[in-house]
Amino acid sequence: MLLSALAALTVGLGAISVVAGFSDSVPVRLLQGLAVLAAGAVLIGGAVVLAMIYLAGWKEPESEDEFEALVQRTERLAAHSSWAPAHVDEEQRFRAIVRGAIDELPLECHRALEHVAIVFADGGIRRGAYGLYEGDTVARDFFHDRIVIFQDALMRDFGHDPELLKAQVTRTVRHELAHHLGWDENGVRGLGL
Repeated sequence: MLLSALAALTVGLGAISVVAGFSDSVPVRLLQGLAVLAAGAVLIGGAVVLAMIYLAGWKEPESEDEFEALVQRTERLAAHSSWAPAHVDEEQRFRAIVRGAIDELPLECHRALEHVAIVFADGGIRRGAYGLYEGDTVARDFFHDRIVIFQDALMRDFGHDPELLKAQVTRTVRHELAHHLGWDENGVRGLGL
């Protein structure tokens, strides 16, 4: 919000400077010149962001049903990726471990996850990651949030020991939840996740 207020102030000061003219005072003229440059940067940056959103085809789902359909489609696409589990039972056991890790979270965390899709995918080995948070944190609600759990990387590194796998899945879920709650990577590491 502070950044938005600063951007609005900059655009306003720049517009006033252009319309009313620049001051005779050198320090004020310098400030006005900086405001005009910053206002231009804000306007161009905003136009670029809007163009990127338009080109990406992003839109707000019209209803909870549409959002749920989007989540289910994502899960289906993730299930049909290039890596396939050796046994369906192994995939179901893995999903049960993730559900258990989520169930063990405190009630406040469940509330924070109400509108966060948790999906399973492969690609963790390629990315060098066990999980991924995509969204803009619980503090902002501009984009849909989701937590991706990379089954391939977790199974490769911890699948040989069910207890280690459960512990790492729990840690990964909590790590990505911390990102959703607003912690950056250094802050999450500071939490021991």
